[in-house]
Amino acid sequence: MKPVVKWAGGKSKLLGELLARVPDPVGTYIEPFAGGAALFFALAGDCELPEVAQLPAVSGAKKRPSRAKKRIASNSPFAHSLLCDRNEDLITFYTVLRDDPEGLIRALSRFKHDEELYYKVRAQEPERLKPVARAARFSFLNRTCFNGLWRVNKKGLFNVPFGRYKNPKICDADALRRASLALAQTELTVGDFQTATHKARPGDFVYLDPPYVPLSKSAAFTAYASGGFTRVDQDRLRDELVRLRARGVYAMLSNADTPETRELYGDFCAFEVRAPRAINARGSGRGDANELLVVTWGEPGVHRYGVEGGPPSSVRVREEAPAAPIQTLNVAEPAKKRSRR
Repeated sequence: MKPVVKWAGGKSKLLGELLARVPDPVGTYIEPFAGGAALFFALAGDCELPEVAQLPAVSGAKKRPSRAKKRIASNSPFAHSLLCDRNEDLITFYTVLRDDPEGLIRALSRFKHDEELYYKVRAQEPERLKPVARAARFSFLNRTCFNGLWRVNKKGLFNVPFGRYKNPKICDADALRRASLALAQTELTVGDFQTATHKARPGDFVYLDPPYVPLSKSAAFTAYASGGFTRVDQDRLRDELVRLRARGVYAMLSNADTPETRELYGDFCAFEVRAPRAINARGSGRGDANELLVVTWGEPGVHRYGVEGGPPSSVRVREEAPAAPIQTLNVAEPAKKRSRR
């Protein structure tokens, strides 16, 4: 299943590397920097739509498919999941999508791809909107803004200009319904990453995808939410990974491969991978770059083992993970499709 939100730094093209290192089974799946949640949706798999979700909406109707029916339709491999992010608009969107997908679909169907409308919607104050309207605003802006980038200024106001798409799909109703099924058993919360990680227990799996350590001063981009993500935050995150390891929690972290990152996580096992970088106003400035996948198991040091190097032998690596030779994997190549359970 693909994400339903565009997100700078999303992990769709790194899934082959990530899936190979996810323990199986997973007690609770925890993602403290949710963003587009590409790994979460990939693990959730394809969800079959119950017939009731495909019926035409009745004007004024409030009855929707029960949570029990949603659980039956979802084939998620984990018993429970938790998605967290500091971006309140993002979590509001996921919450409405989980609880009221038909209301969100109806709200989105009223939008059109129009520059004047875009700036009118962008100027709205999200805090003054009801949840469904706020979620629809977020999704519309996310689908039609420049490069699908979500950026806020120091006041926390979204300030990305109108994108130059020919005909973006503003409302993919079936994709939204499937994503709603995948989220049915998911706890959603707004907060700092420690809001989520403190709930992790032995046997749980935490995937951390924070704003990256910048490759250079000009490359820094951490304005997904007001406040940014500083070196102090990077240090806090490293310390939290130490605590997760001590508690017996399986955790994996993505970050840029820089001297600073290697110093931060020098006491951990890490794997060097290649991943595309897309945050650049000029297409010529985009391309592949080295990244590190840091894990709470294995021998300390940086390894170049492609998609090998999964969790300890006491935890079975997911059977659907693609195989690769022992070398740095170019993740721009498409990964094999995961088989359905």
